[in-house]
Amino acid sequence: MTELYDQITSVSNPLIKQLRGLERKKTRNESGLFMAEGARLVQQGLDTGWQAEVLVIADKTLDRAHIQSLAEKAAATGTRIIASPERVMRQITRKDNPGAVVAAFRQRTYTFDDLNRTGPGIWLALYEVRDPGNLGTIIRTADCAGIAGLVLIGTCCDPYSVEAVRASMGSLFDLRIVSGVDFTAFNTWRNAHGIALIAASVNGAQRHDDISYSTRTSLLMGNEQSGLPNAVEAACDHLALIPMRGGADSLNLAQATAILSYEAWRQQGYPGASI
Repeated sequence: MTELYDQITSVSNPLIKQLRGLERKKTRNESGLFMAEGARLVQQGLDTGWQAEVLVIADKTLDRAHIQSLAEKAAATGTRIIASPERVMRQITRKDNPGAVVAAFRQRTYTFDDLNRTGPGIWLALYEVRDPGNLGTIIRTADCAGIAGLVLIGTCCDPYSVEAVRASMGSLFDLRIVSGVDFTAFNTWRNAHGIALIAASVNGAQRHDDISYSTRTSLLMGNEQSGLPNAVEAACDHLALIPMRGGADSLNLAQATAILSYEAWRQQGYPGASI
């Protein structure tokens, strides 16, 4: 195991400083990297073919069999392996109780051409979502509900932020995400491929489970505070209203997305489900 890794013990080491900087979007954009923490997330990234540039391991865990296996798998793909004490791990993650491993993965850029455009499917589009925790949870939900691809429209938060990656619980590695597009480009793409567009809206005239979701459907969810602009809603085929009671006048965005995603998937017969 010792021949696999370099030892870094100083928090002022340039590499450690760069890894710490991945919490900032500017550093992520400049480096093209993002951070994933924890053996489970790192393992999923490696298993799905994502390139880890650096893997940092807490030195007190080096003798654990699953950590050794993880390091060997990463090293085989050209990853630089670092062993560091817990104080360095705390600096990288900015957590008092960091995980045993942290990896810097190379980001991926997808376009509409990378999305599955033939046959049945459910796509998901988010309009100016701003909360990275919501985004990460939605990515996890989309992965579970068989979503064929995710489109981030307008000024959305970064799916590669530390908060979004953590909340996705590894599902980021399984989902193709197209980001930085405007609504016109998205609407042109979905129309060109015969994909119906259903948006969640307080202006909906039909309950979400009264709508017939076609075998090729895109779900559109609005901004956490302001929802969708009138012009965007006017371009949709259906506006879905989720019934509510009590004092609250809205659901959390991630919860609302889960409700629509699972209804659309249910109507398609849960294709690909494990049970």
